[in-house]
Amino acid sequence: MSGTTTAAAPQGRRGSGAGAGANRWLVLVVLCVSLLLVAVDATVLHVAVPAVTEDLKPGAIELLWIVDIYPLVCASLLILFGTLGDRVGRRRVLLLGYALFGVASAVAAVADNAQVLIAARALLGVGGAMIMPATLSILRQVFPDRRERAVAIGIWSAVAAVGAAVGPLLGGFLLEHFWWGSVFFINIPLMLVSLPVGRWLLPESTGERDGPWDVAGALMAAGGLFGVVLGVKRLGGGESPLGATTLLSLAVGAALLTGFVRRQRRRKHPLVDLSMFRRPAFSTSVGCIVLAMLALVGLELIAAQYLQLVLGLSPLETGLRLLPLTIAAMAAGLAGSKLLHRFGPRTMVCTGFCLTAAAVVVLTGMGGHANDTLLLTGFVLLGFGLETTLFGAYESMLSEAPPAQAGGAAAIGETSYQLGAGIGIALLGTVMNAAYTPGLSSVPGVPAADSAAAANSLGEAYEVAARLGGGAGEALRAAARDSFVHGLHVTLLVSAGLLLLGALAALRLPRAMECGTPPAPRAEQGIPAPRDPAGVGADSLR
Repeated sequence: MSGTTTAAAPQGRRGSGAGAGANRWLVLVVLCVSLLLVAVDATVLHVAVPAVTEDLKPGAIELLWIVDIYPLVCASLLILFGTLGDRVGRRRVLLLGYALFGVASAVAAVADNAQVLIAARALLGVGGAMIMPATLSILRQVFPDRRERAVAIGIWSAVAAVGAAVGPLLGGFLLEHFWWGSVFFINIPLMLVSLPVGRWLLPESTGERDGPWDVAGALMAAGGLFGVVLGVKRLGGGESPLGATTLLSLAVGAALLTGFVRRQRRRKHPLVDLSMFRRPAFSTSVGCIVLAMLALVGLELIAAQYLQLVLGLSPLETGLRLLPLTIAAMAAGLAGSKLLHRFGPRTMVCTGFCLTAAAVVVLTGMGGHANDTLLLTGFVLLGFGLETTLFGAYESMLSEAPPAQAGGAAAIGETSYQLGAGIGIALLGTVMNAAYTPGLSSVPGVPAADSAAAANSLGEAYEVAARLGGGAGEALRAAARDSFVHGLHVTLLVSAGLLLLGALAALRLPRAMECGTPPAPRAEQGIPAPRDPAGVGADSLR
């Protein structure tokens, strides 16, 4: 059973649903603005942490929750709200997410203590979880033709790349001129515009409505993902794998997710149709998303530390050095539809993985001194290869999912992205620490206690070296820098191995991009057949 789509506009504009002429490109603009806000908010706070710390005086645990609660809550609720949108209406959930995001932003902007800011960031996570899967599932419904949908997904993914890069730069600009709350305040006018425009332009659509919505299953999925993501984040933060909180989080999360899977298999009308995973293209695409993020997110954090702590660049200079990566990712997103139509999902995703692995190997040439040509080459290849991989994987995943399950499929894709990122930080952080620590075990003239403290991180090693001073301090600083570079090289090689594993997995994807004629909407829904505005369609992509 396919999903249904109804007009988003007043009665006079009824029939402007999925595929209704040029309006679908305006719908794409609204969806991209939504995505941009969520992507920016995920990173904009990072540069504001020192100002927040100085103003609100949070404890160490409170500061950790201020930073982590947003992605933690967002990742946990993606499946809940993605499937709820399939049931009650994707536009309805998206608009509620807009409203909640705006209210939470206002509360965060005026927060006068850490507890209020943590609560506001949690509400932002709820709003983000409502917005993210809804944008992809509405896009899936509005663009029934696969060639046009590929163009739309390319634009969507390019906007995501822009948002991730703009966050820290925008935050830095605002902090130079205003107080730290301004990084949240900018969301409010944009949401005030998005709500009425979205209500007017966006089409409403639902999936199958047979049987009741599985409330218990949704809560099990949310609780399970919360536990797993929390445990993974603690591992990524350097916590012991045998720590009570980490073990308990992972065990409870895994148990709830196992129970969720078993429950879905038994139900006549499951919350998530797990039979989608029996389709090689769908399951492989999800695995490719996880592997791509697994290999690269932790690597980006380590690269940022390298640029600042080894090369001595300022945060702004670091952001500018990483800018070519973002520009290359945007270019890959905009060219993705043509590449996909020309080469097919298998070749595109496999090539993207190989190109990214090559970029990672090139970056092993980084040493204790700056090499601008090498960095530029590596980051451009990295951005283009990564975006090519993610574009092909997301497009194949959405195209393989039934329209009625668009919200659930989008939520699975976004959850895979978040889990891959979290696991990547934990895994590559562990690899980095294992390669970094031995080089500081026996530095001449440095006491064992100071060597142990320096082994925690390069930043702490520099602090210890400054405190020691003299020859011992210089020796510790040089040893820490050399050990970090060695650890970076080891981590890069591990990442390259994961990426090549992804390239092998991508061989299970379809060889060609299958573009059947989209089914004509049913007459009783009052939806006209799709037509092609401004020549953007199948003919223009051949």
